[in-house]
Amino acid sequence: MTREEVLRSIKDAEIAATETLLNAKKEATSIISQARQNASEIVTTGRTDSESDAQGLLSEARASAGSEADIVSNDGQIAQKSIHDSGKMNRVKAEKIVIDAFRN
Repeated sequence: MTREEVLRSIKDAEIAATETLLNAKKEATSIISQARQNASEIVTTGRTDSESDAQGLLSEARASAGSEADIVSNDGQIAQKSIHDSGKMNRVKAEKIVIDAFRN
């Protein structure tokens, strides 16, 4: 090989190495970009899932609290009716006592 051929060969190897390095940098940038995008999607999906789960738990808690409130309300209405009925009977007795007292 002549000197020119050796220098040309070295120059071609340098150009090929530079192109390989540029391609590797482009590929690394692409991989990093894709990884960031995937990470962002994972975070977004996780956030959406956790918000959905939280809403489900809140709905269940509201439903449970509502049914508990209905039970307490029904118990209160029963107690109120019992007191009202008892008062009604006591009024009749009280009226009789007062009327008897006026008669005597």
